Amino acid sequence: MHTAYITHPSFLLHDMGDTHPESPARLRAIDDRLHAAQLFDFLDHRLAPEVSRAQLLRAHDTAHVDAIEAAAPAEKLLWLDPDTSMNAHSLAAARHAAGGAVHGVDLVMAGEAANAFVACRPPGHHATRTHAMGFCIFNNVAVAAAHALDTHGLERVAIVDFDVHHGNGTEDIFRNDPRVMLCSTFQHPCYPFSGADTASPHIVNVPLPAGTDGSAYRAAFSARILPRLEAFAPQMLFCSAGFDGHREDDMAQFGLVEADYFWITEQVMAVAARHAAGRIVSVLEGGYALSALGRSAAVHIKTMLDL
Repeated sequence: MHTAYITHPSFLLHDMGDTHPESPARLRAIDDRLHAAQLFDFLDHRLAPEVSRAQLLRAHDTAHVDAIEAAAPAEKLLWLDPDTSMNAHSLAAARHAAGGAVHGVDLVMAGEAANAFVACRPPGHHATRTHAMGFCIFNNVAVAAAHALDTHGLERVAIVDFDVHHGNGTEDIFRNDPRVMLCSTFQHPCYPFSGADTASPHIVNVPLPAGTDGSAYRAAFSARILPRLEAFAPQMLFCSAGFDGHREDDMAQFGLVEADYFWITEQVMAVAARHAAGRIVSVLEGGYALSALGRSAAVHIKTMLDL
């Protein structure tokens, strides 16, 4: 079996303006690097379907879904918050992004793919049950995790969020659902200025200071996340795969490099091998320095390919 690489043309049409860091160029940078690294042809390429309303409503309330659908503009940009806007193609892109994550679950659970990477935008981990925010419209990984539980009958799933920003939306959605363990490493204080005070048996937040390098990150991940994942024994793992902790990315002030993303992926794969029959669905979140994003995502995907 191969790694499924799930994407959709609508992701390139969602555009929040020429100066916005969350741009269509992000996906082109990943594709370019996959070609340069001669990985593209090893992947099982799949088109992301649209998410269904019922699938969205497992993670979002009706008012949020209705508001996004009603807000979708026919032209120009409509701003949902100071960071997040929609153009005429954004609703379709958001539906396909969440649908791609769901599709990844179905492929992996059916044994049609060993694991899956969803190269999508808009990203999702800041979208709460009730609000779009932080470049995110629907919470793609949360929709997928809820689908794994409710459609495939799993009892425990884990989300490893290694974006440099706290996965506040995912925490909001699963705060009261002990079937989901969220492990989020993030720079603190930093947008969205949350997560440092959370105390929960199934929400594992690891706030780290600006300047955290690979050595410090690995030590914290090993001490504070891996034991909790092992004890939880998830039946499927998800990655909120943000690469904005790279030292070349000025969205925050971490000092990670490609070797660190290789290491993180190896750790997640090892847990999945022990407890989840290798089942992993990784969903793109942040990463805004284009060359660093392409290199880091390619390392992550190559590790999942197990070449």
